[in-house]
Amino acid sequence: MSNKPLISVKDLSVHFGIRGGGFGKKPVVRAVEGVDLDIAPGSFFGLVGESGSGKTTLGRALLRAVPITRGKLTYQDEDVTYDLGTIEKQELKEYRSKAQLIFQDPYAALSPRMTVRDIIAEPLEVMGLTSSKEETDERVREIAEKCRLNLEHLRRFPHAFSGGQRQRISIARALVSKPHFVVADESVAALDVSIQADVLNLLKEIQQEMGLTFLFISHDLSVVAHVCDHVAVMYLGRLVETAPTRQLFAAPKHPYTKALLSAIPSLDPDDAGVAEKLEGEIPSPTNPPPGCKFQTRCRFAIDICRKDEPKLDHTGNEHNVACHRWEELME
Repeated sequence: MSNKPLISVKDLSVHFGIRGGGFGKKPVVRAVEGVDLDIAPGSFFGLVGESGSGKTTLGRALLRAVPITRGKLTYQDEDVTYDLGTIEKQELKEYRSKAQLIFQDPYAALSPRMTVRDIIAEPLEVMGLTSSKEETDERVREIAEKCRLNLEHLRRFPHAFSGGQRQRISIARALVSKPHFVVADESVAALDVSIQADVLNLLKEIQQEMGLTFLFISHDLSVVAHVCDHVAVMYLGRLVETAPTRQLFAAPKHPYTKALLSAIPSLDPDDAGVAEKLEGEIPSPTNPPPGCKFQTRCRFAIDICRKDEPKLDHTGNEHNVACHRWEELME
């Protein structure tokens, strides 16, 4: 891997205004707030957290699929560098071929009126990446084979396939433009467990073969442990901990991360571990609490947690945590 990050994020914020609500100041949804993140080329980077934590919005911001409110966002590979915060229309079109998205729901993501061949070929035709139908067909057959689809499948419509097969079609469509960066947004959440393993192994194989960089968004930490080499934990629009996967699972430092890890079921029938229950619900992103955003649900919260928001603190070995008390809680 290169020492330079493929994606570099500094103080990134994404806010959405809410329409209606009468007179006065309109409420704002702070979906992503003050995120700093580097994703190394060739990595399989995991992003985890509860529903409503801002994971999907962050992933779409890295693809420039949502407006960026504030911050610096840079993409840099061997060929080109893009400032995604101020990117022009033509550069954004070029970036679309380098950064792609695998959707969560394989049933809703595919048009029922298009054949598999046309679905996979659509990015090539829309972005003008091939010069002839023959070249398009060759690229489609090539990526279909990598995704374990045969020529007969290309003539069928999506309704003829199972969930796992549909997701492989979605993966083929995302990869046909030969991107460098792929956001996989809960891409196995809608699949059966046995099919999940098959799709995850496929993603790892393709990543290594094509030299791809993945941002893998998930709420399932056991899945993240299987495929990711680095993990960021997100809560209410902010990153609370980032670390290499083995390090995070072996020695989590943030109370929220510890609670998430404690909820992973053990395969050992003699393991009497008890999940740490988080009281209450994740606060509204339109009215986040002051200080540490996790303080309303944290049993270790003290006065400073309720007043001052902690910043990501480097603890060594690429491990960063945003918690005022992490050192004493590790003792």
